[in-house]
Amino acid sequence: MSKRIAYLTAAALSALAVTATVVAPVRAEEKTVMVGGAAMFPSKNIVQNAVNSKDHTTLVAAVKAAGLVPTLEGKGPFTVFAPTNAAFGKLPAGTVDNLVKPENKATLTKILTYHVVPGKLEASDLKDGQKLKTVEGEELTVKKSGSSVMIVDAKGGSSTVTIPNVNQSNGVIHVVDTVLMPAT
Repeated sequence: MSKRIAYLTAAALSALAVTATVVAPVRAEEKTVMVGGAAMFPSKNIVQNAVNSKDHTTLVAAVKAAGLVPTLEGKGPFTVFAPTNAAFGKLPAGTVDNLVKPENKATLTKILTYHVVPGKLEASDLKDGQKLKTVEGEELTVKKSGSSVMIVDAKGGSSTVTIPNVNQSNGVIHVVDTVLMPAT
């Protein structure tokens, strides 16, 4: 009888081990969004995720040049309208190369912090006509049309949110297709 109990116990423990192996990883998975060919993990901060996006290498280089890495790795929460490499490519030739020079750090910082709003605003939180005060100090205006969200800058330029709600441990990123410019 004791051999039979031992076999049954071993079989039950084996079944539990297999179940735990199959179920545990599923529970541990995070709901990710793909950006620039990389999964963006909600458990990582803005910088930890951005460095993996092939579409945001220019933004990451600019954030490093402006010395904003510690800020964007901070507690937050932040809402970041993150321009892609193609968005930076729309700027006049030589603009990015000029902005990342040490002597232009203040201007670069002003432009980058204009893309950051304190707090975590999901796309559903953004309302047509809403004014968003940026970390830089000026405002952005939300324009919604159906499911499309656009962000209008102080100069009247607009940027379309191409990938909304990329959750981070310290906020949310909305990928945008144009660099936003402050008035001054």
